[in-house]
Amino acid sequence: QVQLVESGGGLVQAGNSLRLSCAVSGRTFGSMGWFRQAPGKERELVAHINWGGSSTYYADFVKGRFTISRDYLKNALYLQMNSLTVEDTAVYYCTGGSRSGTYYSPNNWGQGTQVTVSS
Repeated sequence: QVQLVESGGGLVQAGNSLRLSCAVSGRTFGSMGWFRQAPGKERELVAHINWGGSSTYYADFVKGRFTISRDYLKNALYLQMNSLTVEDTAVYYCTGGSRSGTYYSPNNWGQGTQVTVSS
């Protein structure tokens, strides 16, 4: 059974940082990514990364602030989020899927972790 379990969310003040983690079990994904969904908004792609970690993609609204990374020994995915703003408040989802260039298609989803940024 494939499972993706996020952790690391919480309440943080604007300007501060959080690091999200995603523990994967049951399989290894060639590509992985993070999505988020804010209240009343559609789910949106945040970032994705290839198997080797040599290629990453970031949505414009997080470029320069967020960093996606992987730990292959632990079969884990991370999202380092710096300079957080209230607009980053959302439920963040870890996903495993496939990618081609900047295009990413998720196949498996975690349950999500809430990130709340206060002003």
